[in-house]
Amino acid sequence: MEKFKRKVFYLGGFDPRGVRFYHQLYREQVEKYARLAGEQMEVSARRSGPASSARWTVINHSAGVEADYEFLRWEDLVGKVWIRNPLSLAWRSIATYAAHARHMQFLRMRRLRPGPVITILYPPLLAVLIPLVLALVPALLLSLTFPFWIAALIGIGASVLFSGRLLNKLIVPWLLRFMYYNHSVAARGPGAEMDARLDQFAARIAEEMDGPYDEVIFASHSNGTIYAMSVLRRLFALRGGAPLPDNFTVLTLGQVVPVIALRKDASWYHADLKALDDKPFRLVDFSAPADGAAYHDVHPIRLVSDQCAARVDLLSPRFHLFYDPENYNSGWSNKYEAHFDYLRVGDRVSPVDYVSLTAGRRTIDEALAEFRMIA
Repeated sequence: MEKFKRKVFYLGGFDPRGVRFYHQLYREQVEKYARLAGEQMEVSARRSGPASSARWTVINHSAGVEADYEFLRWEDLVGKVWIRNPLSLAWRSIATYAAHARHMQFLRMRRLRPGPVITILYPPLLAVLIPLVLALVPALLLSLTFPFWIAALIGIGASVLFSGRLLNKLIVPWLLRFMYYNHSVAARGPGAEMDARLDQFAARIAEEMDGPYDEVIFASHSNGTIYAMSVLRRLFALRGGAPLPDNFTVLTLGQVVPVIALRKDASWYHADLKALDDKPFRLVDFSAPADGAAYHDVHPIRLVSDQCAARVDLLSPRFHLFYDPENYNSGWSNKYEAHFDYLRVGDRVSPVDYVSLTAGRRTIDEALAEFRMIA
């Protein structure tokens, strides 16, 4: 039997963990998928690829599918801007939210999806309130039996000891880093190194997209969905405006495009999106309504333009249908982990979970057709 050949490019989010973590995550999810689906599958070791990438091969023996998976790497650039000092993070967060107050279209964002507005605003509030409460409560209680200065010192010590752990559990530092990074990108652009990396990514996709594949998927997740639009603009430029192949699909997962697109000062990014409004291409977005970090049912091109020539599907992955209640509830109580469920397999196989789309027997359009038939 002739194999169905698929090429997958993956552009991840603002995460310093990089290819080692994501290769292991993908391998674990393939093992889970194979158990649930009763299929024989294997994932190769990762190897270096061209243009700042890593590659591995996925073979679904049962379905006759072979996927060449290419991970587009930028975790080294994330590491350079990953703020580790909490005082530095606090100081830069002040500048970040001052800029958001001036430039972010919060009212429009709220009309699109209220959840992400809460996600953006709660980190600075908690970063102030939690240390303050952890210092004041023990200080006030102890001041009933100790001199106030002793009670105050104990309260400050308790705050230093416990507030960091609690803030980390609520992913406040990660969200502050995310917001600072995107504030910097909105105001000044990606920077010379990231621009060069995006050029590499586009050139690499252009090199392969007309290759001997039955399907080519350019997948992106979280912060990667922002840069996916910039890569797509470069792709069209490299092809001289020629249409993309019919078997090429842009797949966005947990889309966060409005984080930059709704900044009034991000003119460079508005131009990237506007340049795509007359370009025919295939875009499929899966963003869950319950994911407070993502923008469900938000058309990225229509954020800046009234027209769009692309064929676009904006869908919810409907995780609740594919997880047992106890796992679904425990997963979604941790918002950070929930944002990675787009890359996981649930307690039951979905036609549109990430392994199904990248290593399954159906094309994306066939998978969507089956998904829509599920009540």
